[in-house]
Amino acid sequence: MTSTSAVTAPRNNTVAIAIVGALFFIFGFVTWLNGPLITFAKLAFNVSDALAFLIPSAFYLSYFFLALPSSAILRKTGMKKGMALGLFAMAIGAVVFGQYTTGRVYAGAVTGVFIIGAGLAILQTASNPYISILGPIEGAAQRIAVMGICNKLAGMAAPFVIGTLVMHGMSDLSAQVAQADAATRETLLNAFAARIHDPYMAMAGLLAMLAVGILFSPLPELRAEDVNAGDDTAGAGKTSIFQYPHVWLGALCIFVYVGAEVMAGDAIGTYGEGFHLPLDQTKFFTSFTLFGMLLGYVVGLLVIPRFITQERYLACSAVLGILFTVGAYFTQGFASVMCVAALGFANAMMWPAIFPLAIQGLGRMTERGSALLIMGISGGAVIPQLFVHFKETMDFQLVFLLLMVPSYLFILYFAKRGHRAGR
Repeated sequence: MTSTSAVTAPRNNTVAIAIVGALFFIFGFVTWLNGPLITFAKLAFNVSDALAFLIPSAFYLSYFFLALPSSAILRKTGMKKGMALGLFAMAIGAVVFGQYTTGRVYAGAVTGVFIIGAGLAILQTASNPYISILGPIEGAAQRIAVMGICNKLAGMAAPFVIGTLVMHGMSDLSAQVAQADAATRETLLNAFAARIHDPYMAMAGLLAMLAVGILFSPLPELRAEDVNAGDDTAGAGKTSIFQYPHVWLGALCIFVYVGAEVMAGDAIGTYGEGFHLPLDQTKFFTSFTLFGMLLGYVVGLLVIPRFITQERYLACSAVLGILFTVGAYFTQGFASVMCVAALGFANAMMWPAIFPLAIQGLGRMTERGSALLIMGISGGAVIPQLFVHFKETMDFQLVFLLLMVPSYLFILYFAKRGHRAGR
């Protein structure tokens, strides 16, 4: 087939990889705003931890609800137009979030976050298999690692940008709000919430321009049904995605992995607050985790697949995750927070390894498999919510341990055996 040969024949994909890398930078920036926005929401909307965590919950649940529709959309549009559509949806979500947050309407702000997540669901359903099949499947983890570096560089920048533009002076403001009368408190919080408006309007404009740019970019149009995602001889005669158990195990693996990633990245500020560390410090903790992830991506890029296979590196990462989690439990204060941040290093190469392992051998069913895997991102909504609810009645470090260790144990199982199930 001509489409297949276009993908598999030797050629220079540098421009295409650079463009997709820019996309990963953008949605990395948007995704990793959720951590500092939890702290922002608690003050701006005067809500509890559980309600503040509706921001990442709405964001990650959108993947669950939109992944399968995204797959259907991509079958109609192809991956290139699908990526542009996802960017347009994100722009709309940014406008909704900025407007409703300025008016301090929390339900509207959460809706805006959900729309941003919906756009990202389309974008990720297209871009992850796109980069996986833009070359040999054996090197997919290496290519996704490059994307991860772009993603985490943006993620490291996000807390500092939002912290500088919006969240400066939060500790002093929180003290003023606590001492103010009702009218003064509303005035202070209205002014604080309004800081978000201009940055999000600028973000919306940038996302819309990028969408137009993608449509007219030199990205090759790829459709997964025209491409073999690895050797699909094991799938000969299979007519349903239910006949590929490794995909379903991969979706569950992504569910627990993303939950663990959000716990280490977005929930680290709330974790630090458990030790009564000041808000002006905790708002930057997400960047510490992302710095660890960036180091992990660099190491993975250097050693996979040159010195170690992606499945073996995934197993090593899971073991590291368990060790750092146990370290966080047995330490206190800033040392414990740094153990949580170190989970960024352990988590870094999990997505780049899980995704290609889970779609390997799907052939024409790659888009459906990709959609199932994207649905697994909803773990980022469920596991952190369990954390904020259980920590109300239990020691927060124990809750963290009980949620994270089983997650890493399942990732270890997938790396050792689960990715070969049914193959």
